Amino acid sequence: MDNIKETILEVIFSILPITIVITILQFTLIWLPLENFLQFLVGVLFVGLGLVLFLLGVNVGLLPVGELIGSAISKTKKVGLIIFFGFLLGVVVTIAEPDVRVLSSQIDIVSNGSIAQNVLIMAVAVGVGLFVALALFRIILNINIVYLLAGGYTLVFLLAAFTPEHFVPISFDSGGVTTGPLTVPFILALGVGVATVIRGRTSSKDSFGLVALASIGPILAVMILGVIYG
Repeated sequence: MDNIKETILEVIFSILPITIVITILQFTLIWLPLENFLQFLVGVLFVGLGLVLFLLGVNVGLLPVGELIGSAISKTKKVGLIIFFGFLLGVVVTIAEPDVRVLSSQIDIVSNGSIAQNVLIMAVAVGVGLFVALALFRIILNINIVYLLAGGYTLVFLLAAFTPEHFVPISFDSGGVTTGPLTVPFILALGVGVATVIRGRTSSKDSFGLVALASIGPILAVMILGVIYG
């Protein structure tokens, strides 16, 4: 019950500032038609309700399950299995990510359908999956994350030189969708589960950095897509 109350308060304090600012603008500067302003208020209510249900679902279901899956596959001590399921889970959780859907639909509109939605979604999902697998491999071998981040972004900037110009901003925006509300909690929980089992190390040391690495994957994937389409 306390968790529900805390979640409701968190959502209220999150959406209240933008509601207040738009309401002030409505009656001082912009003066939207009354119908549009009422639609905004109804939308705020729906968003608030949706966020409450979503955050409760994340805390009750996604976080515990992600951590348990990470612990369970790590206990098998099979590196190939851990990497495979890291890749698979990275792909499917990205396909379900709302941010990816919004990005792909917007790109489809501005590109007049030249970049198919499903192709972009799958490219981003595969990119995330590959780098989630790499992040878990890093935990297993205790590789310094600085080397992987430096190498990944070096590759990004090298590939950008061969990518058509209009694909470069799309690729970096695609990297940003990995910070969405569905991908982040699940990937972090997966990393916590793996880190708590592998070599008995504390989860706080190794479970973070997965999202940073996962963000490189979509950038590279969409750039490669740009080279192919270009």
